[in-house]
Amino acid sequence: MSQPGPPAEAPERLRQPPPPPQTPPLHGSRTICDRETTLPIKPFENSEPPPEVRKAESGAGKSESGVFPVLRLYPAFLYSGHLWEEMSSIKRSLNQEIISQFHYSAAEGDIARLTVILSHSPSLLNETSENGWTALMYAARNGHPDVVQFLLEKGCDRSIVNKSRQTALDIAKFWGYKHIANLLANAKGGMKPWFLTNEVEDCENYFSRTLLDRKSEKRNNSDWLLAKESHPATVYILFSDLNPLVTLGGNKESFQQPEVRLCQLNYTDIKNYLGQREKITLIFLGVELEMKKESFNYAGEVPREEEDGLVAWFALGIDPAAAEEFKQRHENCYFLHPPMPALLQLKEKEAGVVAQARSVLAWHSRYKFCPTCGSATKIEEGGYKRVCLKEDCPSLHGVHNTSYPRVDPVVIMQVIHPDGTKCLLGRQKRFPPGMFTCLAGFIEPGETIEDAVRREVEEESGVKVGHVQYVSCQPWPMPSSLMIGCLAVAVSTEIKVDKNEIEDARWFTREQVVDVLTKGKQQAFFVPPSRAIAHQLIKHWIGMNPNL
Repeated sequence: MSQPGPPAEAPERLRQPPPPPQTPPLHGSRTICDRETTLPIKPFENSEPPPEVRKAESGAGKSESGVFPVLRLYPAFLYSGHLWEEMSSIKRSLNQEIISQFHYSAAEGDIARLTVILSHSPSLLNETSENGWTALMYAARNGHPDVVQFLLEKGCDRSIVNKSRQTALDIAKFWGYKHIANLLANAKGGMKPWFLTNEVEDCENYFSRTLLDRKSEKRNNSDWLLAKESHPATVYILFSDLNPLVTLGGNKESFQQPEVRLCQLNYTDIKNYLGQREKITLIFLGVELEMKKESFNYAGEVPREEEDGLVAWFALGIDPAAAEEFKQRHENCYFLHPPMPALLQLKEKEAGVVAQARSVLAWHSRYKFCPTCGSATKIEEGGYKRVCLKEDCPSLHGVHNTSYPRVDPVVIMQVIHPDGTKCLLGRQKRFPPGMFTCLAGFIEPGETIEDAVRREVEEESGVKVGHVQYVSCQPWPMPSSLMIGCLAVAVSTEIKVDKNEIEDARWFTREQVVDVLTKGKQQAFFVPPSRAIAHQLIKHWIGMNPNL
């Protein structure tokens, strides 16, 4: 990518104060930013002025601020029908004069004058000149870090691009002002970019929906759990090497993959495994959201006092040998493998159950020994806790996160170009050829979501990010992550890919992305399927344009 630079005429213009406006002699006058400017007024020949003029009082005055004056209104008989065009033109000229004074003060490094102007007219903060430059850009171009810091503290927008497609950060980098570039790159807060909406619709991503109430209060009730294990209505889902047992369904999804369904087993199907506790992992997942009246009557199989109408679900992990033996007895079932993209073929609500079960089972497979002392552990609380068997282990005193299933938070972000017209997508070497997706990375200890987004984007692509906005999240059971989806607005545009992180990163236009979403793999690249949060973040960005 070619190195950006400011417009050729900008440096020379910035070194000189703006020239005074060329206006003819006037009948009225007013003061703007301590400079005298006169207003041309033409006499009127007719006798009937507009009603607004008739109502206005004669005389001159100033606004309450004392800086921006009020136009002196003369008796109505002095005005012609062209006066209002004349006045509008004068007003526009005066606005440009004020903006020029503001930009000139930034270019000269005059914080005192900037403070006075902004105190009377804070809306000038992000006003642009004819070439699209802001006060922040002028301060960055002329090497005034104190002015840059002042404007950033006032909340100016770092993401604005001028007509040469540059941000203030691009300009500071081009002219070699490293300190200013660091200020612009690392500043937090500021105004939200104009193309971001405040409205974020509630979104339930794939793996987020479920048909169960987890009933966490039942996990310590060993008698209730034991009774539910043998209840005729209880549902078991079987796993081997974290792969769920499924069967083919009758429908097909829009992405042309066959829909698969969980094999819902009952107690008689798996009771032999329950007698071998040392070889299995049993997890209580919860109860169905809707109570089933038919579960109250099982012809005496369940004592009436034990019947509560709740249909419990358990996940059962077995070893590969037992799994192979089970498949031979159930030829219409198979273990779903590999997990990606196979797990994306499940029904939405069943996918949520699998995400829960797979993540907890993965934790058990990795933490069979105590992380504190290295001793063996046992499963308690319905599969949601591992307890150390060593009597004097510190983990037995108090609450320790090592005793419970872990979740790894991951930020995944749709990075938007400063002008809002492009997005940044990347790819790893292991991706299918042509696939690009949102950048992502793990949150580090002591790090906020926003800081993690900024760090990961810069590490992988070299692009600096300013504003970050949360959109939605998605459980990702590979093995147990929570994908935190965000929109991130870049404040620089140059891409420098870290090949140790990703293989490639590019800016894609809105039109390119729309074509990919509507025409799929007919295009030069493609994005993840709709059940991945990356796809939903991309669609969310596209949806911000009301014309689409």
